[in-house]
Amino acid sequence: MSIASTFVEETRFGNWFLKSDTWKVHVLRRALNDLERIIPPGQRFARILDVGCGFGHSFDELARRFQPDEIVGLDADPALQRRAGATAERCASKVTLQFADAAAMPFADDSFDLVYCHQSFHHIVEQNAAMREFFRVLKPGGMLLFAESTRKYIHSWIIRLLFRHPMEVQKTAEGYIALIRDSGFELPDSRISLPYLWWSRSDIGFGEWIGLPVPAQGKREETLVNAVAIKP
Repeated sequence: MSIASTFVEETRFGNWFLKSDTWKVHVLRRALNDLERIIPPGQRFARILDVGCGFGHSFDELARRFQPDEIVGLDADPALQRRAGATAERCASKVTLQFADAAAMPFADDSFDLVYCHQSFHHIVEQNAAMREFFRVLKPGGMLLFAESTRKYIHSWIIRLLFRHPMEVQKTAEGYIALIRDSGFELPDSRISLPYLWWSRSDIGFGEWIGLPVPAQGKREETLVNAVAIKP
């Protein structure tokens, strides 16, 4: 199966948005802040795999927070070098770029301390295979940082209009949590976060802006799931 059939490329608008300050500050940085809050203390991540690295905006954030010896940026876009090459060169940590399918990665077993997958999983068609690959390439005791939009958000009218995704594979928060656990990861409830950020709602936060109450957890369908899972 070709990469083209297992990965859905973003729209022109989507690629523009991935380079915006809104993406870098309100999506990428806020997700990492939330994930870092629930990482068990005392961790050392010498080698990090950034799955779906795109334009490489996460490289500097990962380097600053975790001081790895190497970051491997993996993406299914054949223009990866052109898109992320300059960002990789500027990063304080060594960055290696790898064009590959997340569902069939060319890495040895037990070769990474951390797999970071931020807002990339909903582009992958073979999600079960990709999650098994995450588990395979992590060392025992290695960690998966997973930050993803759920079916509720991806199926919303504004996302359908502006972005492109494989709609049939999108999952609820509970579905993603179950997939991670069923793949062999340890994922207690204490390492799961369900933020309900303004940009993840179909009204883009307009209701809250005019004073309407934000639905509490348990009374809404979640739009985002962040999880820190460990390979036993």
